[in-house]
Amino acid sequence: MPQLTDQGAIDQAEIDQETDQAETDQAEADQTAIDRALTERAACDRAARDDHERAGTWMTPAEYGASRAAVWTAAVVLITDTDGRVLVQSVDYRADRLLPGGAVDAGEAPSAAAARELREELGIDGHYPRGLAVDWIPADTPGFPPEMRFPGEILHVYDGGTWTAERIDAVRLPEQEVLGIHFAEPADLPALMDAGDARRALSALRSRVNGSGTALLEDGRPTAPTALDRLGVLRTRRTPQHGTWHPGPVPAQLPVRDHRGWLFGPDGRVLLLIARANGAARLPPPTAGPSTGAVPLGYRHVGRGAHARTAARLTGLPPAADPSYARLLATPEQVRELSDWGPAGADELAAVHTARARLSLPVPTRTPPTELPEDGVRW
Repeated sequence: MPQLTDQGAIDQAEIDQETDQAETDQAEADQTAIDRALTERAACDRAARDDHERAGTWMTPAEYGASRAAVWTAAVVLITDTDGRVLVQSVDYRADRLLPGGAVDAGEAPSAAAARELREELGIDGHYPRGLAVDWIPADTPGFPPEMRFPGEILHVYDGGTWTAERIDAVRLPEQEVLGIHFAEPADLPALMDAGDARRALSALRSRVNGSGTALLEDGRPTAPTALDRLGVLRTRRTPQHGTWHPGPVPAQLPVRDHRGWLFGPDGRVLLLIARANGAARLPPPTAGPSTGAVPLGYRHVGRGAHARTAARLTGLPPAADPSYARLLATPEQVRELSDWGPAGADELAAVHTARARLSLPVPTRTPPTELPEDGVRW
């Protein structure tokens, strides 16, 4: 016999099921509303935080990029010959002379630009990794037409080294742009070049002599001047002394026109005098201070006279007798680079190092020449 179902019970179950579904739907709706409210609250908080940050230093990438200063970039190379003269070139688009080099192309490293420019302008392949100076050239520098909208420039000066006669003979100029090259006495650069270019070239040349790394310049002026910069070394023409070098004492029949000393300090550097008025460099007289081990080093035969040299070890320096000269300690190589001694300079330098070894003094490290106090020094 079939089982009979209570219709009332069935109806009540359906009602209960609908009620439960309604409650579930309401709970889900309530949770959705809560989630929406939390999301809107978080968005409001984020917007408020963004507004606060934007009021300070926060910028979008586009805004930050637009805020950065744009400048040009260029690279030039400083080259000297064996007499210490600087290579400058004449070009067809300017009246004044320039160091070889030019603009850095987009995506190009400055050192690569320097090598490319020398290859294009002088026909010389090379690699110039050593920087002598980095100069900041301001946007208001005179000489740029307004329509050029010159934004300022960062210019790298690289060391091209000392070129021999054979390397100079290998120069091949292009058909256009570069009209010619010649080697100029450093003191003549201000007369040949734009004022800023000349300042930059001389600062870079002093940086090479100092040997202390790349100099930072602003409009051609060092931000941390060395003694050579402060004294304006190389702004006066060097006195040529191109006579042949002879070791030993001056012969009795040859008159001595000038007598100078290679006077060594305890670290192997030698005394150097710099005229404060014009930056001229010269060796001191052999009597500049108390010394030991003095020997006649040799002489230069110039004309009908001799320029004699004595080597000795300094034991001290008295107070400065002539305030018009600064007294510095420099390596023998630095002294030679600040002098114009011609081909015989290498022979004299070799004799100096022989004398240094005989005096049991160390090989000096190239550092910026040190200015000595006017009240003297004792070792």
